[in-house]
Amino acid sequence: MSKRLQYAVVTGSTCLLLFLLMGVVMGRGNAAEDAYKHFAVFTEVISRIKSEYVEEPEMKNVTLGALNGMLESVDPYASYLSADQYKQYLKAKETLKGGTGLIVSRRYGYVGVVNSIPGSPADKQGLGTGDVIETIAGVSTRDMPLAYAEMLLRGEPGSNVELAVLRVRRGAEAQKIALARAIFAPPPATAKMLPNETGLITAPVLDGGRGKEVAERVRELERQGAKRLVLDLRGNASGSPEDGLALANLFLDKGRMTYLVGQKVARKDFDAAPGSVITKLPLVVIANRGTAAGAEIAASALLDNKRADVVGERTYGDAALRKALTLEDGSAVILSVAKYHNAAGKAIQDNGVTPSLAVAGPEPDSDDDDNAAPNAPPKPKSDEDLQLKKAIEVVTVGLAAAKKTDAKQAKGPGPDGGAIDRTLTPAGPLGVPRPK
Repeated sequence: MSKRLQYAVVTGSTCLLLFLLMGVVMGRGNAAEDAYKHFAVFTEVISRIKSEYVEEPEMKNVTLGALNGMLESVDPYASYLSADQYKQYLKAKETLKGGTGLIVSRRYGYVGVVNSIPGSPADKQGLGTGDVIETIAGVSTRDMPLAYAEMLLRGEPGSNVELAVLRVRRGAEAQKIALARAIFAPPPATAKMLPNETGLITAPVLDGGRGKEVAERVRELERQGAKRLVLDLRGNASGSPEDGLALANLFLDKGRMTYLVGQKVARKDFDAAPGSVITKLPLVVIANRGTAAGAEIAASALLDNKRADVVGERTYGDAALRKALTLEDGSAVILSVAKYHNAAGKAIQDNGVTPSLAVAGPEPDSDDDDNAAPNAPPKPKSDEDLQLKKAIEVVTVGLAAAKKTDAKQAKGPGPDGGAIDRTLTPAGPLGVPRPK
């Protein structure tokens, strides 16, 4: 059976399973009756495919593709593992210590890159948010369980794994990349004094107790005379929710930071502990499309409690409690069983964190500059950090004043000599700015 025909069968099966799922979750009173109807339809269609399709398909592949497609539509971090895969997954978690530094989720049916941990092999190869991994070790990632992909990326330190990567934001063809698995130490949090008594704290990661490093950097800047702070969380995607809460609590002395709730997980509120706060200096956070997990929770908590404005791009969306649910045959579904929510009641995983002031980050280098549209706005210089520049302005003069500056600068000469609005807008999927 051709790949195109296989894809059609899998897509149809996925749609049917989605209808089944909708029948379960919509209308509690008729949920059971609706579910039975969808089961009957699904069973009949599968039977017709098996008996009347132009050639008998491999039903195992059809079913697995439908399951993974359904899980991706519900939860981009979910996985279905067969009994053998689940055994391999558990064993790999205990024995394989080397990694590539890739943080991944499902995207377009394939494995997508959330971000690369700074200093990791993936980071050194330039892999970043929005890239799509087509193959791992020669195996297509289409309909590959996410947890299985993560297992394939791990291995013995010094061993190599070959990837085929599509750089979506660069518009290039998929390229082969060999990554050496390694045990690496992410860079620590750093501090730097900027003009106008502004201190900059850069936190590349949060896990491994790095929140304590941030606290030390804050105290260091205060000793140097800092009167205001900028916290750079761009590309920070490896911290746990607990790490993110600990970070937010360094700056918050009261207020609800987030709450966790699921269908079978009772709501749990997380409030700031007054004894953990270390500074009350004015604060601005920088975030981008590669900010995820614990860093998102921290940014959301600081923004919702009006402790800090957030400058940059909408964050990735990854803040949930996940659990492996074993099935009777030994297989397992790894699923988000509860999600962290912001003060407005929106799940952070589904919505990310929308910045107070949207500022697009630099585009990756490409060879497409000659094909740019006529009269297109000039791209920012690669050595000019517009997000940091704007964050400093916000923490110095305030959000309202910074927005007024943006409004004035956004009006430029259009092709007919008139004004053209170049205001930066919130990022869409994969962090690409949405057109106004």
